[in-house]
Amino acid sequence: LVGAMSAPLRGDRLAVEVRAEAGAALRVDGSAATLALPGRTAEPARHDVRLEAGEGAVLHWLPEPLISVGGSDLRQQLRAELAPGARLVVRDEQVLGRTGEEPGRLSSRLTVRRAGRPLLDQQLDFGPGAPGWDGGAALGGHRAVGQLLVVDPVWDQEPPRARVLGETAVVTPLAGPAVLVTALAPDALQLRRVLDSALTFTSW
Repeated sequence: LVGAMSAPLRGDRLAVEVRAEAGAALRVDGSAATLALPGRTAEPARHDVRLEAGEGAVLHWLPEPLISVGGSDLRQQLRAELAPGARLVVRDEQVLGRTGEEPGRLSSRLTVRRAGRPLLDQQLDFGPGAPGWDGGAALGGHRAVGQLLVVDPVWDQEPPRARVLGETAVVTPLAGPAVLVTALAPDALQLRRVLDSALTFTSW
């Protein structure tokens, strides 16, 4: 995916739709990090991603990190609709501010439905106006945060167990054949290392 979200300014509206038909295998990744930037309008930028995977399909959504620049305001949403036999990997990484810079406002929502039923619906809010986002119960001073969602029907009978990965990452089984890895790190490079190791753990 090249240039679809390379520099969203306040007021921009961007949308991406991806569908893996039944039995197909599709991997979508990015060529570079994305910068959410200020603009001339007070309206937030919006970025919507819609993923669909048919029966037996395998879909990887692996964009490069999003960097929330000071003064920016971005609302992003990823929605995925999965057939019962579909497999999905979603990596979502955010870097809050450039070096020595406070971030802009960032709201990120991840919604996944499998066989028409909710599997995950989670929203994260960071930056000015988001209560407690940088406190000890949330980021605790870290500036890179990421999630890795893996859905695999082989886990219908025996899902992976919950576990801690290092000091700032955790694997959480969901109420379905899926796990959600949540991680914090000082920077994007260390965050990617943690999420890559988690992907190896899930045998993907």
